Amino acid sequence: MKKLTTVLLFFISLVSFSQIINPVNWEFGSEKISDTEYELVFRAEIDFHWSLYSQFVEEGGPLPTIFSFEQSDAFELVETVVESDSNKVTQLDPVFEMEVSKFYDSAVFKQRIRTTSPAFKLNGNIDYMTCDDSKCIYKPDNPFTFEYTSESGFSIVGATSISNSQASGNANMALYGMTQNAIQKAATNCSVQTTSLSQDIQTSNNSLWQIFGLGFLGGLLALLTPCVFPMIPLTVSFFTKKGGSGNDKSGISKAILYGFFIVLVYLVLSIPFHLLDSVNPDILNEISTNVWLNVFFFIIFIFFSFSFFGYYELTLPSKWTNSTTRGEGIGGVLGIFFMALTLSIVSFSCTGPILGSLLAGSLSAEGGAWQLTAGMGGFGVALGLPFALFAMFPNMLKALPKSGGWLNTTKVVLGFLELALAFKFLSNADLVKHWGLITIEVFLGIWIVVFAGLALYIFGKLKFPHDSPLKKISFFRISSGVLVLAFVIYLASGFRVNKETETFTPLTLLSGLAPPVGYSFLFPNDCPNNFDCFKDLKEGVAYAQKVNKPILLDFTGYACVNCRKMEEHVWPKSAIKSYFINDYVLISLYVDDKKELPEAQKLTVNRLGGGTRVLENYGHKWAHFQTQFFQSNSQPYYALLSPDGKTLLNPPVGYTPDEQDYKSFLDCGLEAFEALSPPNYK
Repeated sequence: MKKLTTVLLFFISLVSFSQIINPVNWEFGSEKISDTEYELVFRAEIDFHWSLYSQFVEEGGPLPTIFSFEQSDAFELVETVVESDSNKVTQLDPVFEMEVSKFYDSAVFKQRIRTTSPAFKLNGNIDYMTCDDSKCIYKPDNPFTFEYTSESGFSIVGATSISNSQASGNANMALYGMTQNAIQKAATNCSVQTTSLSQDIQTSNNSLWQIFGLGFLGGLLALLTPCVFPMIPLTVSFFTKKGGSGNDKSGISKAILYGFFIVLVYLVLSIPFHLLDSVNPDILNEISTNVWLNVFFFIIFIFFSFSFFGYYELTLPSKWTNSTTRGEGIGGVLGIFFMALTLSIVSFSCTGPILGSLLAGSLSAEGGAWQLTAGMGGFGVALGLPFALFAMFPNMLKALPKSGGWLNTTKVVLGFLELALAFKFLSNADLVKHWGLITIEVFLGIWIVVFAGLALYIFGKLKFPHDSPLKKISFFRISSGVLVLAFVIYLASGFRVNKETETFTPLTLLSGLAPPVGYSFLFPNDCPNNFDCFKDLKEGVAYAQKVNKPILLDFTGYACVNCRKMEEHVWPKSAIKSYFINDYVLISLYVDDKKELPEAQKLTVNRLGGGTRVLENYGHKWAHFQTQFFQSNSQPYYALLSPDGKTLLNPPVGYTPDEQDYKSFLDCGLEAFEALSPPNYK
């Protein structure tokens, strides 16, 4: 009695959710058996984490799915509704504390009909219950109507037709050999394990602060350009001397507001990417790894670099500047905002290339649009802070160096950096399309030439159009040139061969910027560190079952910075390497691989969060697998599975640069694998 009361209270407390949550969507169709017999098909598309109960459950348990049909002389039912066994699981239900049968992902029901009239309407209703791990929804009223004519057969009225539905319920089985509910968690808790949740949060926060720092550094560099630096004393003088009725405090407050609006302008630029990210969580990864967009970035960065070299100026349309300048005359807070906007537009020739670097470098699924916001925020703070700071302490203006040739030198140095970064984007396009053009040898060679050119420029051996005559080389310039030469030597050290991995030695500072060391003319290999690996899920699972080893499922990307750091600086460590050689079967799935799928696999599938998408290449296939089966779209992402791929041994983790943490993660997986009961794996 107590159990029944608990269940009833559970239903009563949750019945209100039925008005706002609809985890099950029904589609209807028919299949002709003969001239007078048809099968009516009822297909339920079930949201992830939700389940639909079978027609056959014991008393005291959940409410079953019930199909009812209005009686009519125009047809007769042949037997009862038959439900498919596909996606049906019989297991202990934690809500009802009994074993029940239920469907995940999708369910198909069929009712055979024998017609006795040339035309009629068939009305009916579906009564069902759906639950997730925390709540249940009872949906008693789901009417449907089929219209029948002897010429055209059955057609659904006012509902979704299966023939019009693009989503394929069998897509997961066809693509991956399993359905969403197939992967179960291991029952064993490891004695030592890393927790992915806290680690991911910490890594994400660290990443955002790092991006903010890089944006701040970019803003400081923009300050040291001819477009921005001379405007600091002019603008501060305006606010401190003419700030409302001659009140210095008023001028200072307006200068602070001016600095705030500069930050706001750059933050606003990131808003569209948040909207895109909310519509499609994979969109930023699609943008960052799009082949032609990366080629476009390559061309733009070359264009930016020659602008910094002084061969031409980048300017936005003059009518933009004129419009914002007129807005300054409004006065008050709005006028100050237009002043900040005018600064952003006028300084575009210097800030644009730096912002372009920030934009292209921040767009990835690893941190989503928040990375871009963090970077833009850092950039805006670095630009706006001096205006507010010098307005509060105007005497500090005397400490500023005078404008001169050093401003142009800063631009030229940035031009060399833009030129080097340009080949990073061409490398991204090359990797995902497997062109084989920008290998590790070619990339290192290009960077050596670029930075050797920068060293020659610093030492006064190269000249550009707007350079002032160099009478003598200062100590700062000499030391800077020596540092650049040291970096050139560091780049050359990347050609050293690691005898253990039979690849070039990866350079820590270039992880994610340079191609993988295995992408090589001289020492090519398909897998990191020459480990044995699979790049197809089904092949990897089949091999793991054959050798009876657990699986290390590696969601990675050719253009993924943190993936390269893990593969080149954590995996080769002596404490980690043996796991890949002896204990695990490595399956690396590249979510940005643009190689086209075979036609048979170009399916239209349901997207997590709603809508559909067409899988066109291998990157789409593996990205869909990650989001559907693991509810994650960031890389790297590591999941340890049983040999058949159906048991998750421990919680997956993302970027884990600490060697001991990653070792604990791998040890935990082995411990859980050893605890799996026979006869499956022992």
